[in-house]
Amino acid sequence: MRKMMLAMGGLVIIVMAAMVGRADAQDRLPPIPAGQLTDAQKQAVADFKAARSVDISGPFVPLLRSPELMNRARAMGDYLRYKSALPPRLSEFVILLTARRWTQQYEWNAHEPLARQAGVRADVIAALAEGRRPAAMTENEDALFTLCDEIARTQAVGDATYARAVASVGEQGVVDAMGISGYYTMLAMVLNTARTPLPPGVTPGLKPLR
Repeated sequence: MRKMMLAMGGLVIIVMAAMVGRADAQDRLPPIPAGQLTDAQKQAVADFKAARSVDISGPFVPLLRSPELMNRARAMGDYLRYKSALPPRLSEFVILLTARRWTQQYEWNAHEPLARQAGVRADVIAALAEGRRPAAMTENEDALFTLCDEIARTQAVGDATYARAVASVGEQGVVDAMGISGYYTMLAMVLNTARTPLPPGVTPGLKPLR
């Protein structure tokens, strides 16, 4: 009888684990049907389309639950992605660092091709995907990696790390790098909370970190 009860208990655990696995894959904050949008949400969607000439997608789908936040996040993203003091190669590099830290598949899928196009080397991208410090970074990539890694791990930046980053990308570059890292951290938190899925047919590019 005891063996039977233990076996049944094990079966219950397996079934519960399977149920949890299915729940983990559920999109908690999917697109809102057009007929259910509030006036504020409709205006936020219109403002987004006017600014970017595309429909909302990715993190902006769950963010639409807070339309004012969505619009302000979009405006910040417009600067950090397209107008910051960092060239695209470095801004995309910092975005990949952030996506990897949060194991954010949607961010990684969206920005890994952009990083390649901007000039980040394939071996550097592969190392980031594996959670390793790349061995052959450029000087400014290395300085930004050290800066972003140090602030994320210790919540502080030492004098040597700061001085090196300023020498590499300037004071505005350092501030903008922190802005990019913080912005994509916020988006990663929203996406991970919402369990926003990858587009259909897309294979996740990141494995869980140990």
